[in-house]
Amino acid sequence: MSSVTAEGIVLRTYRLGEADRIVVVMTEDAGKVRGVAKGVRKTGSRSGVRLETLTHASIQFWKGRSELWTVSQAQSRSHFRHIRADLDRLNAALSLVEVIDKLTEDHHQDPALFAMLLGALRALDSTDAPYQLVAPAFFLKVLAHDGALPFLDSCVSCASPGPLEAIDFGEGGVLCHDCRSGRPISPGALNTMRAILGGQLRGVLEDPSPAGADEVVILAAEAMEFHLDRRLRSLRSTAYPQREAP
Repeated sequence: MSSVTAEGIVLRTYRLGEADRIVVVMTEDAGKVRGVAKGVRKTGSRSGVRLETLTHASIQFWKGRSELWTVSQAQSRSHFRHIRADLDRLNAALSLVEVIDKLTEDHHQDPALFAMLLGALRALDSTDAPYQLVAPAFFLKVLAHDGALPFLDSCVSCASPGPLEAIDFGEGGVLCHDCRSGRPISPGALNTMRAILGGQLRGVLEDPSPAGADEVVILAAEAMEFHLDRRLRSLRSTAYPQREAP
């Protein structure tokens, strides 16, 4: 066996036996790792709180022949206490880790994706700026990182520059008046999505009322769910905008 120390974010946990827990961790250098944390569910265990979902920690693993590593030590770096104190922030944060868990394979290194996740969690944990578009922006950035972003520059069907009036994820992007299908998209929502992807993310997040924000929340989630081919359980809450059929 060999020892590996990794900075990571706990994506989820589940019980193993009477006292142990399996933790699924997105690490900076080792990709997604599954580890057994022994005895953490015993009364008085100090390690359990350091290995909760949404905890940023430095974790030491013992790596053996099995795909399931063993957690030997964990040192918390952040519990994101503002996220945990607000249900809307918590739901948004859980959607981030759910996406990473569903998209990534075990031990596939992706430091850029780890950095995106950590940055998004820190933005959600900040009380200095509006946070409603943090998760949608994260979804769009991840889709771009994954090579699955809907085309937003011109009509995906006929290449017309516009006016662009709809977006259809099955077709691969936005559509003009003559080609439209899917659901409508306003110019404001389209411009905000382009700004997020065009290097203006900070300005969008600091804007108290970006154009088409409610649309962007819905469209980014639908784009991610289309890519995953599954619904995001963490977004099925009363705090999340209701989605009408197109």
